[in-house]
Amino acid sequence: MTQPPHGQWPPRGAVQPPPVPGRPPAGPWQGQPAPWQGQPHQFPAPPRKSAGAIVGICLGAVAVLVLGLVAIVALNHNDNTPVANANYAPPAPTPTDPATLPPSGSSSPASSTSAMPTPSTVTSPSAEGPQKVLKLGDHPILQDPNAGLQNRTCSLPPWQSTQDGAEAFFTAASKCLDAAWGPFLEAYHLPFTSPELHFPTGASFDTECGTIQVGIATAAYYCENNLYVPFRGLQTDQYGNNPGVYLALFAHEYGHHVQEVAGLMDAAWQKIYEAGQTSPAGLEMSRRKELQAQCFSGMFLGAHVDQGGTIDRDMYNKAWNDQETRGDNTSRSHDHGTNAHYASWWRAGATNNRIADCNTFSAPSSAVS
Repeated sequence: MTQPPHGQWPPRGAVQPPPVPGRPPAGPWQGQPAPWQGQPHQFPAPPRKSAGAIVGICLGAVAVLVLGLVAIVALNHNDNTPVANANYAPPAPTPTDPATLPPSGSSSPASSTSAMPTPSTVTSPSAEGPQKVLKLGDHPILQDPNAGLQNRTCSLPPWQSTQDGAEAFFTAASKCLDAAWGPFLEAYHLPFTSPELHFPTGASFDTECGTIQVGIATAAYYCENNLYVPFRGLQTDQYGNNPGVYLALFAHEYGHHVQEVAGLMDAAWQKIYEAGQTSPAGLEMSRRKELQAQCFSGMFLGAHVDQGGTIDRDMYNKAWNDQETRGDNTSRSHDHGTNAHYASWWRAGATNNRIADCNTFSAPSSAVS
């Protein structure tokens, strides 16, 4: 199921000409010649008039002509309306069915008022691109139990624990993620775009979501189509030459981009704002959002392992085992999910590569604690 097709203005139809004065209106014979449109009747020649009668007729004709000229001058002087359009207006445009209007690209409700187009502007609007679908558990991409990412080859440069090395690795990984998720989302008529990558080097960095401090909880960060990977947040002194861990972490943040493009992110944040970010309901919705990104990360690695590229079984296994070290038990928060759930949702995506298995928004509360 995708968005309804973009509607078009209904055709106006042919404009009917104004009625001809003195001509009888069209009757039930529409499409057939009217009685006065058939063969001309033959009339006998009129009888000859006397000379006096002829003079009287001529004087009468002159009087009629003078009166006609006076009438024409008066009509042209009154307003500036062309005589051909007198007492005639073009038909009003047909209102557009609200159900066929292209959906708004914003998460805000559409305005309840709109300007009625004038006859000169009633044309088919240019086709707009795909639109987000602001749904959660009933989102179209989560309904097909057999839908998943294609098995593809992903070639990444060797990991180097340096700023330049990390940038090269994640730039290549982003291209692999684009190639995996782009066709998937486009198949559902969703507006896929690649996220913009940033590699901040300081102790903090500015985003549209605020100033972010680099630390254990910010090895990578996503905000509004921007993906940030601060090298010092990767903790390479702890993880060393372990590209599977870094790749899974990066794929998690890219999973938030998938949510953003699809409309899941906007729908989730709407619920969080309604409930309050620190309320039990708000925190649970945040966990559902984060755990789905975990599942999307697992899907990516599961679809690319052992496909002839550089994502081999060792990288996959290292990422699998690392998931148990991450989550609310480690960060001492309540908005990402326990370490056990953090691992179980990642592994669900990695094992089966089925996006329906990532429907955290329909899972029971006990599965997203």
